[in-house]
Amino acid sequence: MVCLEDIRQAQKRLHGVAVRTGVLESHLLQHAMDDNRKLYLKPENLQPIGSFKLRGAYNKIASLSDNERSRGVISYSSGNHAQGVAYAARALGVKAVIVMPSNAPSIKRDATAALGAEIVQVGPASSERQAKAEQLAAEHGYVIVPPYNDEKIIAGQGTMGLEILEDLPEVETVLVPVGGGGMISGIATAIKLTKPSAKIVGVEPELAADAQASLRSGKIVQFPAEQVTRTIADGLRTQSVGPINFDHIRRYVDDIVTVAEDEIRQAMRLLAADPKTTAEPSGAVAVAAFLFHRDELPRTSINVAILSGGNIDPAMLAEIQS
Repeated sequence: MVCLEDIRQAQKRLHGVAVRTGVLESHLLQHAMDDNRKLYLKPENLQPIGSFKLRGAYNKIASLSDNERSRGVISYSSGNHAQGVAYAARALGVKAVIVMPSNAPSIKRDATAALGAEIVQVGPASSERQAKAEQLAAEHGYVIVPPYNDEKIIAGQGTMGLEILEDLPEVETVLVPVGGGGMISGIATAIKLTKPSAKIVGVEPELAADAQASLRSGKIVQFPAEQVTRTIADGLRTQSVGPINFDHIRRYVDDIVTVAEDEIRQAMRLLAADPKTTAEPSGAVAVAAFLFHRDELPRTSINVAILSGGNIDPAMLAEIQS
């Protein structure tokens, strides 16, 4: 299990690399509320790659030995983790190969290539890209940088939790998007080990509700690729959470709720009214939960939603705003 010291070490590595995002009180959304619950946003869309994924990727690669870095790294991702690995590898002078699904948004694929990574495309299933990455790692000696099922990745993402507590020590509930579980594992660990009274609630699309099913059943549940790929939230199309992540989720996460596709779109439309909070679908799910599922959330006054990324295709943004 990741501990607080692991996350503090990650915070030191990330100093001057990742943006130290603050929390923004979301007055924009308050008009939709009929109670005294406040919502603050943690805008990870302001990171150099437009998402939180830089934190975990950089912490992982920066932790490798010189010998491991000399072999190069490989990862598998639908987009944001790909950019995080490519950015971190370039900053550290390491070769990067990324296995991406054929249905990855072009804006994310192009950005990854622009950062100097070599891209290998496979089919849409998350299992396909992991299998290809493992095959290439065995053939070429690359070090695998997993998107979520890794202690160094979890510790890097956990730095968001430390920052939330520094900026808003009175926080009562934190809403966190859930894909493979790396972000919620890290944030929940950082917050629960520092302020056990705070609530951690995961949010995922109804079409990709494997993490909720896993938490409810007490064992990892896998969803079929043809189902999870139907959600607009491309960053949350993982078929199951990672085993390491699930251990952290079971220990530290209070609940996981789901949101509908139209609710994600409505949250995106509201957030896009401010350029600083423009969110891609995956980045808007926590706000969607706050807006449309308040009865399922803790009745707390001070709430934070992680705005995990803003890498949205311009055509989709135009459609959302129309």
